[in-house]
Amino acid sequence: MPVGTLGTVKAMTPSELEGLGFSLILANTYHLHLRPGEQIVSQGGGIHHFAGWNGAVLTDSGGFQVFSLARLRAISEEGVEFQSHIDGSLHRFTPESVMDMQRAIGADIVMAFDECVPYPCDEAYAREAMERTSRWAVRCLTRHQSFGGQSEGGWPQALFGIVQGATYKNLRRESAMRLAELDLPGYAIGGLAVGEPRDKRCECVEWCTEILPEAKPRYLMGVGTPADILDAVERGVDLFDCVLPTRNARNGQIFTTAGPINIRNARYATDFTPLDPQCSCEVCRRHTRAYVRHLFMAREILAYRLATYHNLAFYAAFMKRIRNAISEDTLEALRDYAECASYGDP
Repeated sequence: MPVGTLGTVKAMTPSELEGLGFSLILANTYHLHLRPGEQIVSQGGGIHHFAGWNGAVLTDSGGFQVFSLARLRAISEEGVEFQSHIDGSLHRFTPESVMDMQRAIGADIVMAFDECVPYPCDEAYAREAMERTSRWAVRCLTRHQSFGGQSEGGWPQALFGIVQGATYKNLRRESAMRLAELDLPGYAIGGLAVGEPRDKRCECVEWCTEILPEAKPRYLMGVGTPADILDAVERGVDLFDCVLPTRNARNGQIFTTAGPINIRNARYATDFTPLDPQCSCEVCRRHTRAYVRHLFMAREILAYRLATYHNLAFYAAFMKRIRNAISEDTLEALRDYAECASYGDP
């Protein structure tokens, strides 16, 4: 899922995303609540009509902001009080209000409210946050069921719960079991990609997928590089979102089959090859590294658009490779490709 926090995947039009084969994007409840406000989105026909997007939308609950805006919030059993990072105004999020907001926004997949803890985190606090997240999931489900699991526009919404528990096996497994008992349409694994080592993240994912129902979608939140994605697919994960392809593109990092490159480097000033000679996207067919570097150095808006388009095309092609490899039972053969695309040739 390309990340479209405010109802837009930065630098991309909806038709471009559709052309690349994306059918699901992520938006963020916290940010849409602050601007333009969920009721304006609802008045605009829901997020699909408001944004001109023909695919599906998943909305995060704002739980990650409990983690990322730690200096601007206070947590209690009832919910979380945020101080807006925009104007300092106070906003209170509860499991019930978050469900109401997502109902108004009109996403197809809505996330339960959760508390994401930092890494490292002591086990006592990790348990407290995990248990609170589990109780909040029940409250979210109750609210979701109270309006028939439908958006204000009348279409069905699938509620996903989020597994927490930091990097503690007993907590991860308990969280997964408690959520599985709710028989939700899908499940997310949260609280990872926050600084933990790669091998520890892989362990945590495996602890969760051993318990979460195999027949339901399993979504690893906020991950990651091609190698990280393949790690998780091998352990039974189905869905991913990450800002890497878009945020890194705006900072000049281009994903290629030979590893990421910083297109701002002087070495590319006279490099008249495509961004990735192995890529067949429109940008690589039409433009060179030298030209894209020139756009970045001149701070032309087109630089961010071309880099973002290519990176998303690269990720879309990689996900297609994964799907084909699964159907052909050749997934392990992608390992060298994913490692090289993520970190370059050793």
